[in-house]
Amino acid sequence: MLNERFTLSNGVTIPKIGFGTWMIDNAKAAKDVRDAIRVGYRHIDTAQAYTNEAGVGEGIRTSGVDRKDLFVTTKLAAEIKNYKEALTAIDESLEKLGLDYIDLMIIHSPKPWAEFQNDEKHFFEGNLEAWRALEEAYEAGKLRAIGVSNFEQADLENLLANAKVKPMVNQILAHIGHTPLDVINFSQQNDILVEAYSPIAHGAMMRNEAITAMADKYQVSIPQLAIRYCLQLDLLPLPKTENIEHMKNNADVDFTISEEDMDALKTIGRVDYGDHSDIPVFRRATDN
Repeated sequence: MLNERFTLSNGVTIPKIGFGTWMIDNAKAAKDVRDAIRVGYRHIDTAQAYTNEAGVGEGIRTSGVDRKDLFVTTKLAAEIKNYKEALTAIDESLEKLGLDYIDLMIIHSPKPWAEFQNDEKHFFEGNLEAWRALEEAYEAGKLRAIGVSNFEQADLENLLANAKVKPMVNQILAHIGHTPLDVINFSQQNDILVEAYSPIAHGAMMRNEAITAMADKYQVSIPQLAIRYCLQLDLLPLPKTENIEHMKNNADVDFTISEEDMDALKTIGRVDYGDHSDIPVFRRATDN
């Protein structure tokens, strides 16, 4: 599965499973990225907000794998909603990563995190300004593809109606127990690949009896079931782990969930994010 790829709307191909680095300390990121690449991952996902781009870049550069065989994603900080700051931030990511180009750069959120729960306030103009900077960097060859994250339909419509280059990716919270089909379907209908971050619900689904029973039925681990579920919805999962055996397990998903069981998994109730419930993206998923 690690060798299989989706094709973005501009023809660039992207590995179907990525290695997420959210909450991996910068000091540990290089080793974890090298481990993931040694296991066979070729798609590495980071962000300015993770403050580990330098470590991720070091891991990529010292992995022993040719740069052209790796796909690297980073994210423009959610708080940046103007053109000049976005241009500067793009160059800063390139410098921190120590790379000549980034395969995919995306706007981390349509709203600054402090406003993420505010349904009354939109940042349409600011997103267009940030997007204009991404378009310029894309046209200059600094970025091979550009996209967004956490964008709802209204946010996507703003870009589709006003931008020169339409987004190629929308990275969202999606997993068993939280599958926002409206935005998934809208994205896919507009040829925007949907990536699923926290596909194992930040570990929350490990405590869910219904999900556990379904994994037992297929004789797979809960993470394997969760990752396969995303893939069968044509989503690109981004599992994160610092354990090399878990990295291997997460990629061993060569089985098929039946259509009946997929339907059952889509209707499983919300999972409890526990200690992580106050993180904005998880809080919003619970509120919705």
